Amino acid sequence: MNAELKQLPGADEQLEKLEIELLLEGVYRRYGYDFRRYAFPSLRRRIWHRINLERLGTISALQEKVLHDRDSFERLLSDLVIPATEMFRDPGLFLFLRERIAPILSRLPFVRVWHAGCASGEEAYSTAILFEEEGILAKSRLYATDISRSALRRARERIIPADRCGQYARNYELAGGKSDFSDYCEREHDLVLMKRRLHERIVFAEHNLVTDQSFNEFHVIFCRNVLIYFNSELRDRVHGLLFESLAKGGFLILGGKESIAFTRYADCYETWNEEYRIYRKIR
Repeated sequence: MNAELKQLPGADEQLEKLEIELLLEGVYRRYGYDFRRYAFPSLRRRIWHRINLERLGTISALQEKVLHDRDSFERLLSDLVIPATEMFRDPGLFLFLRERIAPILSRLPFVRVWHAGCASGEEAYSTAILFEEEGILAKSRLYATDISRSALRRARERIIPADRCGQYARNYELAGGKSDFSDYCEREHDLVLMKRRLHERIVFAEHNLVTDQSFNEFHVIFCRNVLIYFNSELRDRVHGLLFESLAKGGFLILGGKESIAFTRYADCYETWNEEYRIYRKIR
């Protein structure tokens, strides 16, 4: 019988909750990643998924393995933070960015963009392509951060899945692309890589939205589909970090199920596009 099906229904809920709390506390103290205030049902499901894959029987056994082996922790981390990204994901958003926001950015002497929770970097590379086509890239610096070292390693390698290039090309066209998506790719043996000139404008770095501080002032911040994993207290903290990091007149771009409504910063933004959750800082 599947271990998850056998364990979950008959588990002592209080003991299970205690074990999860101890696991998350250990991860925080050992590695500095704070998942203690993430949404509990999602955490519980993903932790048991990792227990099954590691062929363990208990949460405590997973804790012992994770605390003594960095590779085991990285595998758990990949379950707790599941990236869902692609080139020009939600093409309408990038079309709006091209038509409505890029002209404003073009008037600035220098443009700083932060992709918070960048996963394997497709969103940052998409922005770099758009900025190049709109004549902004040469005076821009894009910062792409994530808590996952393995995701950042993939992002720095510039590799994109060859079997997804067709979808990426369609997204690019729908986003108002002015050239051909293949112009931004190069072949290296059996691999498809983003062009090096795009990579040179992006700084990939490790950053934890939960525990780390602001590190610059930005004109655009992408933080899409990250806040949905946090509880209300943690969302408030991250909203504070984003607000502190955004220049007045700058743009905050959230995920489709996220919003600045009902936060203490709601009155500090004006909505520019409700569908794509694009807000401009006015205070």
